Parts: sequence; C-alpha cells; structure tokens
Amino acid sequence: MNLQPSLEKPVVLIVDDTPDNLALLRDLLRDAYAVRVANSGEKALQIAASAAPPDLILLDIMMPGLDGYEVCRRLKGDPRTRDIPGIFLTAKAEPEDERRGLELGAVDYITKPISPAIVLARVKNYLALKLMADFLRDNNEFLTAEVARRTREVTAIQDVTILAMASLAETRDTETGNHIRRTQFYVKALAEKLRHHARFLAFATDENINLLFKSAPLHDIGKVGIPDRILLKPGRFEPAEFEIMKTHTTLGRDAIAHAERALGTEVSFLAFAKAIAYSHQEKWDGSGYPQGLAGDAIPIVARLMAVADVYDALISRRVYKAGISHEAAMTIMRAGRGSHFDADILDALIEIQPEFQAIAARFADAELALASPGARMAPALAGVS
Repeated sequence: MNLQPSLEKPVVLIVDDTPDNLALLRDLLRDAYAVRVANSGEKALQIAASAAPPDLILLDIMMPGLDGYEVCRRLKGDPRTRDIPGIFLTAKAEPEDERRGLELGAVDYITKPISPAIVLARVKNYLALKLMADFLRDNNEFLTAEVARRTREVTAIQDVTILAMASLAETRDTETGNHIRRTQFYVKALAEKLRHHARFLAFATDENINLLFKSAPLHDIGKVGIPDRILLKPGRFEPAEFEIMKTHTTLGRDAIAHAERALGTEVSFLAFAKAIAYSHQEKWDGSGYPQGLAGDAIPIVARLMAVADVYDALISRRVYKAGISHEAAMTIMRAGRGSHFDADILDALIEIQPEFQAIAARFADAELALASPGARMAPALAGVS
C-alpha cells in the first residue's frame, strides 16, 4: 500500500434523523467526498459493517431507537468497524456530553449549529490520519507475514543443511543404519525429562531442546574423514588405529566450523552441533577425549549425547560386534554413572527407559539385534559408536 491519494473519493457516512441536517451536510461535503446517509442508528450500523464501509462517520447523538452514543459503542466493539473514525455532530453542548462521546471512541466532537469551515477541516484532517493509520496497519500485517515466511525459510534451510551433512556421514558408515535418528530422539527425550531439574533449568528451554534435536545428527560428521580401513574394520582397533578414530571428534567440529566460515559468520544453530561433535566422547571423570574434560566443563549437549550414543552403540549391531539386550545395556550404563556419564543424566535415562526402548523399536535397523544378555559385548565404555 502507498500513501498516494486514491482516484476514488473517500466515503463519508452522515447519520442524523433530521432530513434538513442530512441535506445540509450532504451539500457541504459532496464536492470533495462520496456521501452516504442514514436516518437511524440501525441503518448506520448496517452500512458501516457492509462490504463497502465508509472512511469516516459523522454521527448525531439524539436519535430515536439507537442514539449516537450506543451507535458509537457498537462500532468500536465490532472488529469490522472499530477502525472507522467517528465525529459527533450534535446539539448537546455540555462538557459531560463531550467527555462521554470521546470516551466511547469518537475522534472529535462538534456542536451545532455547525461552522462549515470547521466541519470541512476536521473531516479532511481525520481522513488523512485514517489513511496513515491504514497504511501502517497494512504494512505491519505484511511485515508480520513476511517475517513468518522468512523464519520458515531459515528453519527449512537449517534442517536441510543438517540432514544433508548427517546423511553424508551415514554414507561412510552404513552399519550405523538409523543410529542418527535414534540418538536424535534419545537426546530430546533426555532433555525434556530434565526440563525441571535444578541443574538444567537454564538449558532445557523449548528453543534449546529444538536446537539440540536439530544438531544431534551431526555428532559423528567427523567420520567422513576416517579412512575406510579403520572406520569399517570388522574387529577391535589397534592402539594406533584407535588414535586415528578418535580424531573424528576434531574433524567433525572443524567441518562444521569450515561451513560457518564459508558463510562468513558464526551460525547460532550450529553452536550445539560443534559442541556435540567435538565433546560427545568426553567422560565425566576426565578420561575421555579429545580434551580430557571433566564434570560440568563438558558441554551439556555433549553429556546428553554421550548417554544416547553409548546406549545405542550397545544395543546395535556393528561391524565389530553384535547388539545386546536393553537390560544388558542398562547394566553397563549404570556402571558408568558418575564416571563415564553425568549421574543426573544417567538417572534420567533410568527413569525413561520405556521411551528409549520405544525409540529403538521405532527406528530399528533391519539387522538390529536386541540379543540375549549372553551376546558378545562391545567395548562401548572404552571405544566409540
């Protein structure tokens, strides 16, 4: 919308039960405006709420049936008509009458007998103000809709970026199957469980949980840089091989940081992704890698992923091991409470075990083996998923 004058004349509705007053005002206004008349309050409300409402209303007060005060009250109470400016034109000249009219929402109050020059000036001014108000309101609605549209676009770009990068990692490590999806839902479930925990109140907001959910699939993005002879080795790593494998955390963080540099700025939604990729192999007691962080020095998002990642590694088939049962996995997880894992996060897992089992079943790999406790265990607490 622009503020250029319309080729059509503004419409002024005159409301008065006296024919002479209607005729006088119509003759005064018709050269500059399109004039409509109503001889009752009921008729005025019908015209105002029609498909072609007036731009301004001149309203008498003393009328049979609905008086001008009641008409004004109803106009301002109806979303269809509340933005139409109304000016009282009346013989009621007491200050209390004017106060009441303005409190009901009229923009002005003119007493009879009228001064034609004053009426023309007031009508012109209030129509100009209405044009500006309509412009601002329409543009505000447009900007609100545009912000919502752009937000949806940005969100979609974020999702596509993360999923594309995660899918790239998955193509290098086909044995992981739906590991990415399972861990994504595991960490979300843990964060939601901890939403009201004193230690995690500041972290576990809706926004952060959403960002965590989006970022989780990138936890193993660094595996794209690990040679196949090591990544796909059907057995335990030699010490030198394990050192190479451990670099996937640094490679992952650096890959995400490289993507940020290509954009020319740090991207807030990737901050969690970098922390997860770099630190999800850290352990609560400081014996993890790559930095040997301990306790609360490990980012919360990485601590959450550590629990999710190890649990899924235990129950899932890998090139170097068979999967084990949920019960056997939980025995190992409990053994890592306070050493490998943040105790409060591990306790959250213990409380929502059925939810983890449901997620594992929902995103089960075709070859996933929830085997008996006697199946061969992986060195999950010492190695990587």
